[in-house]
Amino acid sequence: MGLFTLEGSFWRRMARLGARGPRWFSRLAPPVVGVLVCAAAPAPRGAIARNLRRVRGKRGSLREGLDVARVFATYASCLTEVLEEDAGHARAVETTVHGAEHFENARGDGRGVVLVTAHTAGWESVGHAFRLRRGLPILIATSAETDLAARQIQEHARSAQGLLLTHVGGDALSGLALMGHLKKAGVVALQIDRAPAPMRAREVTLFGEPFRLPEGPLRLAALCQAPVVPVFTARLGYRQYRVEASAPIRVSRRPRDAELDAVARSIALALENFVRAHPTQWFHFKAG
Repeated sequence: MGLFTLEGSFWRRMARLGARGPRWFSRLAPPVVGVLVCAAAPAPRGAIARNLRRVRGKRGSLREGLDVARVFATYASCLTEVLEEDAGHARAVETTVHGAEHFENARGDGRGVVLVTAHTAGWESVGHAFRLRRGLPILIATSAETDLAARQIQEHARSAQGLLLTHVGGDALSGLALMGHLKKAGVVALQIDRAPAPMRAREVTLFGEPFRLPEGPLRLAALCQAPVVPVFTARLGYRQYRVEASAPIRVSRRPRDAELDAVARSIALALENFVRAHPTQWFHFKAG
């Protein structure tokens, strides 16, 4: 924990200050700050280095160091750009959607859509892009952050984007809001690259190593008969993002373990393919 907890309130406040400054400052300063944080935060830096080795294998220390710094620089830029929405002077986010036909295919079922995504660069632009392009109500479901101040800063910025928010994982009733939204043919977005114990998860393989993928989104899709669409994002430049959607995955109403395992493997493969193409765009600050 401490000062260099990357997702804590201190750095959120710093990013918010940067977002409220002149546009040139909010564009140029975050990468510099990100690199400085990288130098001062050995634990997250080590985790990113280990994850990059999983993706790219062992490489020279200079090349690896540059990639690690790039992850931190991109993270700082994305965080600031999200908080710019709260500053009231941000220009529009430019998104290029690849695989939009997969999303339309899923919507054709008329039962809502479960978007599964990850902590990739600008992941919140997924909901922003689909809300603006198709006028859809997007409900983002996240675990409640333990740092209340950090949570309030982030959620205020998400609300400024016109996104609906809810917390999941706290109790057995936390999924009711998601089910109600899907029953109205809405869209729910959840992240699937973190499954801390005791969260129920499916064991998959990611980059040749064991990985836990949350089971909740799969059960939700089964209960509501809503297709699952893996969607991941990459930052191309200042307030410019690429959204990549994969083919929808349909889950039977009462899936057996073997079916859930197969769905989890499909999602893990989509994540792996994306990260291989964009290895410095995955903000997985914990190894494993």
